[in-house]
Amino acid sequence: MTERPVETIPCSPCAAPDADRRGGEAHVSLLRVGALVIDGRRELCLVRNISAGGMLIRRYSPIERGTRISIELKQGDSVSGTVQWTDQRFVGIAFDRQVDVIALLKASAAGPNPRMPRIELNLAAWVRNDGDVYRTRALNISQGGIRVVATGELPIGATVTVSLPGLAPSAGLVKWRVGDEYGVGFHRVLAVDELMAFLRAHQEDERRRRKVDQSPIRSNCERASQDSRFCRS
Repeated sequence: MTERPVETIPCSPCAAPDADRRGGEAHVSLLRVGALVIDGRRELCLVRNISAGGMLIRRYSPIERGTRISIELKQGDSVSGTVQWTDQRFVGIAFDRQVDVIALLKASAAGPNPRMPRIELNLAAWVRNDGDVYRTRALNISQGGIRVVATGELPIGATVTVSLPGLAPSAGLVKWRVGDEYGVGFHRVLAVDELMAFLRAHQEDERRRRKVDQSPIRSNCERASQDSRFCRS
């Protein structure tokens, strides 16, 4: 059985700002969403081209030159490298070692399609099934679907609508269940800009909550509570 061809677009790497800075290597041009891991934080990026020695990505948050980074193009398959240069939109990354580009990108015709990169969440989500609405907790999300934990039972194969704060409701299909966890595949692929705007807002909310939790006023209140004293806000 033949293997599926690598999906590319007719776009020259030289179209990147100030031309390609990784030298004379052969490149594969594409537009594919990947997951970045930076200092333990996961977020999405858009891969513009890739070679055996590195890649050019469109970033959605500030990344400094010299940053250590890991890039996942399909779930469970990542490469590591260092940021060599950056500008207002793009980042050039040099891999730690040469990679087999075709092996990294291709999907086996005999196996399932690679899963889209997922970003972990810990956020309330509402799932509507016909006239019933369930309050669930979102565990991770990708452009193609979401994983939630629910106390109510969601029938496999049911068409549902998932709502998250800051993201437009998305219709989808309940595809699997493991215990009280469910996988919902969206009917439409979320745009990367839409998903990144949602994730950035969620990360900002998390940072603000952590800042409040670590504030001296809250710490004093917690200590006073432990001493069985009344603490006024």
